[in-house]
Amino acid sequence: MSTPDGFPVCLDDGWVASAVAAELPGLLLRTARVECVPGRSPDGLRHQLRLLSDRMNGARAIKLRSDPVPQAYRICFRLVGLDPDVTLTPVEQAAKERLFHGDHRSRGLVSDALLLALVETGVPVYAFDEAALAGPLGVRAARSGERLGAGEYADEVTPGRLVVADPEGVVGVLFGAPAPERRVTATTRAVRLVAVGVAGVPRIHVEEALFCCAEALRAG
Repeated sequence: MSTPDGFPVCLDDGWVASAVAAELPGLLLRTARVECVPGRSPDGLRHQLRLLSDRMNGARAIKLRSDPVPQAYRICFRLVGLDPDVTLTPVEQAAKERLFHGDHRSRGLVSDALLLALVETGVPVYAFDEAALAGPLGVRAARSGERLGAGEYADEVTPGRLVVADPEGVVGVLFGAPAPERRVTATTRAVRLVAVGVAGVPRIHVEEALFCCAEALRAG
């Protein structure tokens, strides 16, 4: 598949453990590998974030949670044991930060590309260092004794918590940040983008988020 302007992006489905799929029908991972060199965002991407900032105000932020896509993620949060009024869905958290800071703050190429895709589509996209992954990614329940990271001080993951994993172990908590060893760094030269879809969000909408993010990374 390719982006609308012809930029090739190879999309893959992440796996979802059968027990998780039975409890959360509609949960979907779509992934894409994109080469990029992390650094400062180009002027064009920073300008796009400024335009998105201008579209968000208090009234829009309040209405956001009732829109179809954010509402679908709120429902999913409740199903996985998260209170969406306490742990905000990704797009609501982005809106809150925009109101707090007065704009969408630029934090570098990869972070800005993820934010652009999230705000434009409502679909959360995460980035992992491709070189730090051991194979396909998927969603499963955490096992007893698993940790978020490999260091001595890595946090233990509550057994049963839904995590994103590769064949070697946990790479991140679902709807959370990647494990420290799997994050994008200054030495990253390719990222694995992961878009998380839920029931009520069309598959094409999830793919649009990946295309949006990939295009922003290409521009960098």
